Amino acid sequence: MSSLSLSFSHSISHIFKTEADNPKLEGFSRVLPCSAFARAVPSSPTRKRAASAPKRTAPPGKHRLWKVGEHPGVSDASHSRSSPRSTPLKNVKKKIDDKNAAKGWASTVTEALSEKIQKKQWEAALEVFGMLKEQPFYQPKEGTYMKLLVLLGKCGQPKRAHELFDEMVEEGIEPTAALYTALLAGYCRNNLLDEAFAVLDKMKTLPLCQPDVFTYSTLLKACVEMSRFELVDTLFQEMSERLITPSTVTQNIVLGGYGKAGKFDKMEEVLSGMLESSTCKPDVWTMNIILGLFGNKGQIETMEKWYEKFRGIGIEPETRTFNILIGAYGKKRMYDKMTAVMEYMRKMAFPWTTSTYNNVIEAFADVGDAKNMEYTFNQMRAEKMKADTKTFCCLINGYSEAGLYHKVVSSVQMAEKLEIPANTSFYNAVISACAKANDLMEMERVFNHMKNKKCEPDSTTYSIMIEAFHKEGMTDKIYEL
Repeated sequence: MSSLSLSFSHSISHIFKTEADNPKLEGFSRVLPCSAFARAVPSSPTRKRAASAPKRTAPPGKHRLWKVGEHPGVSDASHSRSSPRSTPLKNVKKKIDDKNAAKGWASTVTEALSEKIQKKQWEAALEVFGMLKEQPFYQPKEGTYMKLLVLLGKCGQPKRAHELFDEMVEEGIEPTAALYTALLAGYCRNNLLDEAFAVLDKMKTLPLCQPDVFTYSTLLKACVEMSRFELVDTLFQEMSERLITPSTVTQNIVLGGYGKAGKFDKMEEVLSGMLESSTCKPDVWTMNIILGLFGNKGQIETMEKWYEKFRGIGIEPETRTFNILIGAYGKKRMYDKMTAVMEYMRKMAFPWTTSTYNNVIEAFADVGDAKNMEYTFNQMRAEKMKADTKTFCCLINGYSEAGLYHKVVSSVQMAEKLEIPANTSFYNAVISACAKANDLMEMERVFNHMKNKKCEPDSTTYSIMIEAFHKEGMTDKIYEL
């Protein structure tokens, strides 16, 4: 086929008048003082008698403005000459306008920062944040640093997150347990357990930043995801010594970790403890974890049995619960049960979400049923439901499975137009489509573009490419990888 056309281009002085310029003061300089007027007139007897009488003189430093008897007012000469005028109204207005303009600029840039964070554009977010910090009227808050730390952790930049944390401390913002936990979470998301435990040890030395249940829950999640189950019991023991009670969220994290690792005996132990506990009873998340576990393994009967058990202890399903059921039925091509769940959702006023549609699209994509997949996607758009990265991954995989490579190209172009974030899974779907089309040159181009966009390849990426090169006997390309 022709080379896939994949373009991922993206579009962030005051003037004051002096008294000398005041026309109101112009006539004052022409008024002759009374004493000078008296000296200018020739003397006479009568005037001599008048002269011998006590003189009325203005206080030192002052002079009369009118003849004696006309007006009693005097003026402070020094004050008249040196007193500054009040600021003209137009200058006051200009200052107010400048201040409002600065506030408006700050508001616009702050909105831009929030947008960059929401779109997970960490480099642009840090650039905008740097611009804001240069302004004298902007004072960064703890919440802003929290959002940036979480963003950097999610974007695979834990070291940059630590640098930002140090900058925050240097600027005089006191760190809190929540900020330390956000930093620790960044290391956990990137499988840097040693650094995460170093942050935990640092928190223990700070009286105002002691680790809490959220800190330990974050660490426990990282441990179970990395199959470091030997650390789980250690952390639970440490929590007990520090009188920190595990929450339902904590237990759900460990429960899900044991289930994914196939440690069903430990999973049953945790679940039994939750059922007997008075502080961390099972909730709908517990239900979803168990159903998702067996649904992903294709154990439909066991999944349905647990669904009834949880309903029996009073746990009501939610939209996500039904989405799990739809996904499980779809993978087993049980379209009748999948349809029944969707109809039940409509009947009970549970909204169909993006995940609902994604599960249905994925079910058809897995078998290359492009017609039903496309119909579902069109219905999704007709209901104004926003597509996400997974939606387009499923579409690309489905069209590729059906051999409709021109629609793979159009799907990529639509994703770009809708500004859908391109993550590792998205690039993997495109690379897989190129491999199936035997367009290895385009596959390499997409791979290089992926790295240029600082999107880290994973094991799936390399597996797809190695298999494609091996199929064509291109061992040199395999060594280059």
